[in-house]
Amino acid sequence: MTAEQSSAATAVDRSYGDRVTAVEPGGNEPIPAAERHGRPRQLFWTWTSPNLEFATIFVGVLSVSAFGLTFPQAVAAVLLGNGLSALAHGLLSARAPSVGVPQMVLGRAAFGYRGNAVPSALMTITSGFGWFAVNSVSAAFALESLTGMQAAVWLVVVVLVQIGVAFVGHNLVQAFERFAFPVLAIVFAIGAVIVLSRSDPGHVPDGGGTGGLGGFLLTVGAVVGYTAGWSPYAADYARYLPADSSRLRTGLAAGLGSSGPRAS
Repeated sequence: MTAEQSSAATAVDRSYGDRVTAVEPGGNEPIPAAERHGRPRQLFWTWTSPNLEFATIFVGVLSVSAFGLTFPQAVAAVLLGNGLSALAHGLLSARAPSVGVPQMVLGRAAFGYRGNAVPSALMTITSGFGWFAVNSVSAAFALESLTGMQAAVWLVVVVLVQIGVAFVGHNLVQAFERFAFPVLAIVFAIGAVIVLSRSDPGHVPDGGGTGGLGGFLLTVGAVVGYTAGWSPYAADYARYLPADSSRLRTGLAAGLGSSGPRAS
């Protein structure tokens, strides 16, 4: 894309703006200036809401049950892993308002036009198919246990709802995450209290908590890997912000939102 084409693209008004029910008209091209809207702080709940779920708690459990750490060691490893991933996610998000393109497009700067096809393909398989399947099946079984209706029926419903929200696009996703945030936060807090009330912070794993440096690094790696799974989409939800949005505020909101639930 030439400089002239880029300038023309950012000046077009496609009547999308902040309309929640309007179908997102664009793709990978830069977001026009007329459609830029929102504030950096909205990225906090955009990234917090999808991480307020029980897989987050399970990652922390692994540090003791699988990697042999004591509770204080596990807390230190989880905090370090979240700090590193928050930094990466925040830096990637902070650049988005100025360029207005998705993270996969920004990846061309590092991997090249053709080389970028490799990480893009991997993310399509692992996240586009794999993580979508895991979330959908988990939701279907959860709804089956609550309602008694067959999981297969709920699976169809869950998949159709997800596809529908994704089809409408950015503004509906942002609105959904905003209203889901308080509900999910309450459920997550209740679940966390139940788990912690039945745990023993002084418990020493089998072998005397001998996970050592290896267990510590495995925990850090698991936390970073789990959180970094969102990073290839970091710019996607920040690129609609006005081009002059504060990089610091954008990065802080996105980084804290992505890593906050896992640090807790």
